[in-house]
Amino acid sequence: MSTATITEAKNGLSALIDRVKAGETIVILDRGVPVARLEPVTALTDPEGHLRRLERMGLLKRGSGKLPPGFLKLPPPPASGVSVVDALLEERRNGR
Repeated sequence: MSTATITEAKNGLSALIDRVKAGETIVILDRGVPVARLEPVTALTDPEGHLRRLERMGLLKRGSGKLPPGFLKLPPPPASGVSVVDALLEERRNGR
């Protein structure tokens, strides 16, 4: 994600729009504080657009496979007796 000051946006709006058309998101800064975001309209009208933007930012990784038929009807795995919080803290301690 790129940034531009208000002055840069005002003086070079056409160039910023061209970059947005190419799929880039640009944050507009006012004295170093983010105040607006220019992004392609497809991010708003296309349900996949938001996911693609999060993926480009590195905040999301979508799966590449499909679940086998009937997977959601399988019973859940048996409880191991370990709390989810304890398992999460252990993973963080191990650096995973």
